[in-house]
Amino acid sequence: MPKRTTKGVKILVVDDDPDMREAIGMILEPEGFRVIMAKDGEEALLKLAAETPDLMLLDLLMPRKDGFAVLKELHEGNKWRAYDHMPVVVLSSVREEPARRRYCLETAAQFAVDDYIEKPFSPAVLLQRAKAALAKTSTARQR
Repeated sequence: MPKRTTKGVKILVVDDDPDMREAIGMILEPEGFRVIMAKDGEEALLKLAAETPDLMLLDLLMPRKDGFAVLKELHEGNKWRAYDHMPVVVLSSVREEPARRRYCLETAAQFAVDDYIEKPFSPAVLLQRAKAALAKTSTARQR
C-alpha cells in the first residue's frame, strides 16, 4: 500500500488555548500538514466552510460554542453533509467516558468521533493518531 503524503493535507485545529494551538501547529507543520486554527466552535464552523479541511482536531471545552455543540451541529440536518467524510479527533482534558455520557445525555445521539486523545499527549501520539484517522478516511473513500 503506498504511503499517503501529508503535503497540503489541511488540518483544522480548534482549541481556545493559544499555546495549545501553537504547539499543535509546531508538531504538524514540519510533517507537511497545512494547519488552520480556530479559537472556538463558532470560528471552527466558519473555517470549515471556507477551508474544507481533511481532518478536524477538536477541543471540547471552549467559550462561545464548545466542541460538543460543534459535533451536534455537524451531525444534524443537511447543512454539513459535505463533511461527513471528514474525520474528527477530539483533543481534551476531559476523560473520554464522561465526555461520551454528557454528549449522549445532551443530544440523545451517539458521540461519533474517529478518535479521542486525552491531554496532555506526546507529539508522537498526536501525529500517529492524526495520520491513522486520515488513512481510515482515505481507505473508506476508495471503496
